[in-house]
Amino acid sequence: MSTEAVRIEGVSKTFDPDVRALVDIDLTVEDGEFLVIIGLSGSGKSTLLRCINRLIDPTAGRIWLFGEEMTGAQGARLRRLRTQIGMIFQQFNLVKRHTVLTNVLSGSLGRSSLLGTLLLRYSEEEVRQARAALERVDLGGRGRSRADRLSGGQQQRVAVARALMQRPRLILADEPVASLDPALRHSVMRHIESLNRDEGMTVLCTLHDVDLVRRYATRLVALRDGRLVYEGSPDDFDNDTFRDIYGTDAEPATGQLLGAAGAAGEETA
Repeated sequence: MSTEAVRIEGVSKTFDPDVRALVDIDLTVEDGEFLVIIGLSGSGKSTLLRCINRLIDPTAGRIWLFGEEMTGAQGARLRRLRTQIGMIFQQFNLVKRHTVLTNVLSGSLGRSSLLGTLLLRYSEEEVRQARAALERVDLGGRGRSRADRLSGGQQQRVAVARALMQRPRLILADEPVASLDPALRHSVMRHIESLNRDEGMTVLCTLHDVDLVRRYATRLVALRDGRLVYEGSPDDFDNDTFRDIYGTDAEPATGQLLGAAGAAGEETA
């Protein structure tokens, strides 16, 4: 019997009377899924992820995380629920002047003392776990390097290790490879896939690249103008469905960056 990782009922988000970012979203994510969310820029993908972990509050609706309601949670209860969620962002969000190891250790913030984290003091066990996380993403020899000395692909793998350090049950990955050269995207996506396949973590990931969607998603949903307009298997995502979501002028070419303007790449992974 499957277990729900995330349940979303009637979630809407309005930023002002003229901006309805999400409109009455109903969605269930099963434990262990690799669910990919697609849609044009501005369709509400990032807003939905941020509502799930309560970086922003939905205007209406309710959200459950592994059977516990996130909406309305405050204080210690909200912090406890958030420890089950690891975030991976498009722009890495590393402290560039800190070492790679220190950046990974910051992933334990929700489980460590605030004072120790502020003073960059961690237990021997936490340091061991951080080094193991770096080994997991093939960066075991770069722990002492400054984060800004790494390539974009390497920095994003540090972000994956930081999320792993939190020991989450759910990974929210917001366009995690959009800032990388196309040749490097699989190198990061394979590590996220490994967390899903080998560690059993549920993954919600927003993507633009059709090839990546078809390679990694176990299920696919699409947003348009803040509404859920498609839900199904990546194998059933045909050209007609593509144009329903992206518009009749869109061209579903293999490897196309859907709704993205593109970004400068890096030379090495």
